[in-house]
Amino acid sequence: MTPSEDFVVTDRGGIVENSHRVHAAVVDAKGRLLYALGNPTRMTLARSAAKPAQALAILETEGFERFGFDDADIALMCASHSSEERHIARTRTMLSKIKAEEADLRCGGHPSLSEMVNRSWIRQDFVPTAVCSNCSGKHVGMLAGARAIGAGMEGYHLPDHPMQRRVKRTVAELCDLDVRDVEWGIDGCNLPTPAFPLDRLARIYAKLAAAADGSSAGEGPSMRGPALARIFHAMAGHPDMVAGEGRYCTLLMCAFDGALIGKLGADASYAIGVRASDATRRLGTDSGLGISVKIEDGNLEILYAVVTELLERLGIGSPDIRSQLAPFHHPQRVNTMGVTTGGVSFPFKLRGSKPDGDDPHPAA
Repeated sequence: MTPSEDFVVTDRGGIVENSHRVHAAVVDAKGRLLYALGNPTRMTLARSAAKPAQALAILETEGFERFGFDDADIALMCASHSSEERHIARTRTMLSKIKAEEADLRCGGHPSLSEMVNRSWIRQDFVPTAVCSNCSGKHVGMLAGARAIGAGMEGYHLPDHPMQRRVKRTVAELCDLDVRDVEWGIDGCNLPTPAFPLDRLARIYAKLAAAADGSSAGEGPSMRGPALARIFHAMAGHPDMVAGEGRYCTLLMCAFDGALIGKLGADASYAIGVRASDATRRLGTDSGLGISVKIEDGNLEILYAVVTELLERLGIGSPDIRSQLAPFHHPQRVNTMGVTTGGVSFPFKLRGSKPDGDDPHPAA
């Protein structure tokens, strides 16, 4: 394989075993493409990486504030959580705030995203229900939004419900697209999930980061900066609610301590919003930076490795900060006897939007 090919390679004894095609976009808050891998405009299902945009539609409903949700609740609305006890308890508390019941939820129970939680459930012979869904916070948020606009909670998850029509408008506006240019499928949790060009996902997160810095860059005529900033600060301030113990999203945000937010989408999509810093200015933007990634074959292990590699290539965070993600960056390839059998390498090269803008820190 040549260094210009946009793949991640896994080997066994130096023999290429698998190659994983990578697509990525790095943009500023106005949507200007700074760096790319693969096809930065690939039509991509954002899956749970779209949750902050969906949460914005909820926060902007009239009367939403009367429910008294705090920032940890908002973080759970944006979460793909591990169904730890704290996540389930908060879901129940959120339901009580809107005077709803678990039976009102239209998400189903499923095994936890945490192996530790799963082992505990098996020992207890526990069967997870709707409040255990990793998307339970988003569903309670949708119920709250439906109640706030007086649309009724029945059918809140359906594409033609007034709450979902609001979500569709909000997502399109954040992407700077006509609502007709965003496609919609049904997510694993039973809510609509959007698809749009990959660089538009990065644009959403760049706007979140810019808003957290108090910048109006990319905010548009709706002046929704305070709500975007609240979502950013909720996620950055409560990373344990966004994922859970040992999970990449939580460890990433803990390591960067408020400088960025990151969110997983199922089947290997990811998005990061980076606040302005010397690093982002070196990359050509004085406002927020957005990074979006899609691994073509849906491999999550490769996704986390690529996201961490891109942070290194772009010079985001110090080596000490990024070292906290080392197990994800360079996953071990060992056999059942603990013998190292191979590794993961990154032969790709970031393409810059300017002639002199190629890979700022190319791999050795």
